[in-house]
Amino acid sequence: MASPAADDYLKTVYAHTEWQDAPITPSVLAAKLGIAPSSVTEMVKKLAAAGLVSHVPYGAVRLTDAGTQRALAMVRRHRLIETWLVQEFGYGWDEVHDEAEVLEHTISDRLLEGIDERLGRPRFDPHGDAIPDADGKVDREPFVLLADAPAGHTGRVLRVDDRDPALLRTLDSLGLVVAATVETTASGVRLDGGDVELPDGAADVVWLTA
Repeated sequence: MASPAADDYLKTVYAHTEWQDAPITPSVLAAKLGIAPSSVTEMVKKLAAAGLVSHVPYGAVRLTDAGTQRALAMVRRHRLIETWLVQEFGYGWDEVHDEAEVLEHTISDRLLEGIDERLGRPRFDPHGDAIPDADGKVDREPFVLLADAPAGHTGRVLRVDDRDPALLRTLDSLGLVVAATVETTASGVRLDGGDVELPDGAADVVWLTA
């Protein structure tokens, strides 16, 4: 079942459970993809028939082993392209997601391998998401969502969700970026010795080392 649409579904299912444990439902999948629920239902049936997902009516959608392998291949493409755009073309981390969404379906495997080699086989993209290697292996440290971290927790920023470009720009201006070390406080975080009040939604899109 080779199609860009199918790849987008599989990638979205994978990404949903990458940083939290709750499985994705068809309604959440529809919201993330911006597609009508009825269209999602039909595609999920096709993916299930192809052996790429498991699903029962009104239940969660889960990747099979074959679906996971294909999803990892697409995730690898997307994140390598994002990294490439930032490192080679000077894109900001808030600008690369939509570009990568287009390019990931068009570049050849040969070009992808060349990009990976040129970049020095990076393990993480600009947002801190792990880049699977060519065999689908993923490296990830133990993590905690900033919203769930108790006051006084000190950790390094592992990952920042890329869904809101405006919020990414705000976090960048505050210095709350990947690899920054922060201490959580009752009202926000302490960064470089100074207290920082978090903008709305920030605590739900930043992950720290546990």
